Amino acid sequence: MLWRSLPRSLLLRPNHLSLFHRLHSRSQPPVAFLVRDMEQLMHRVEEWVHQQPIEQIYVAFAVLIFTISFFGLFRVLRRSKSNTILLAGLSGSGKTVLFYQLRDGSPHLGTVTSMEPNDGTFVLHSELEKKGKLKPVHLIDVPGHSRLRPKLDELLPHSAGVIFVVDSLDFLPNCRAAAEYLYDILTKALIVKRRIPMLILCNKADKVTAHSKEFIRKQLEKEIDKLRASRSAISTADIANDFTLGIPGEAFAFSQCRNKVTVAESSGLTGEVSQAEQFIRELVKP
Repeated sequence: MLWRSLPRSLLLRPNHLSLFHRLHSRSQPPVAFLVRDMEQLMHRVEEWVHQQPIEQIYVAFAVLIFTISFFGLFRVLRRSKSNTILLAGLSGSGKTVLFYQLRDGSPHLGTVTSMEPNDGTFVLHSELEKKGKLKPVHLIDVPGHSRLRPKLDELLPHSAGVIFVVDSLDFLPNCRAAAEYLYDILTKALIVKRRIPMLILCNKADKVTAHSKEFIRKQLEKEIDKLRASRSAISTADIANDFTLGIPGEAFAFSQCRNKVTVAESSGLTGEVSQAEQFIRELVKP
């Protein structure tokens, strides 16, 4: 190896070792000795390099570059991307129906509100007939009951994205509650630091009296703007997360969030979940 062929003249001599004693000397400035000895050492190294065959220098340089590249690639490969998508939202918004539609194309009519997370790893139902190997999606339906929401905090560290489901049919009576839940998610440290993407999915859009996604987006932004004003900087949420939403002095908009927030529509009962599937596949590549 190249380093083994270093001449003894480059090794630390007793006068070099005395440097450490001089650094502790109060009568002599240590910086001057350090600079002088470093200059001498660099000069010796430079002389030795000029004495070596150019081929040996190239080989040593190539080995160094290869080693750095190998360990860099190894670290990148270890960071495997998550395939977990979380379904969150208020109880009754249709998360469970959406879960079953994505899994097997069935709304599972008659199911009750989930009190335990629905958890499954599968290829999206709409992709079952596609040729080639597809990466399975790990989908978790987090219960919307207020007492069960802390489960979301346990799952966020392993998630690639969050689908926040909103009932567009009964939106107005639940607008404030949905905005509060959404505010709590958007101010979580993990969401902000990791910039976890979020899809606000306006479910039950097939109903005639359902509100449009634009109407829902604007109303949620207004409610979150009110929450920003009402919650002081020393609120429980801010103490826990140290993050606030939006730009001071400006009305809140989802475009101001550090993580990407998009709004789309779906209908769990009719099976129109293509925009949810698109969001998932953008994060979990086939």
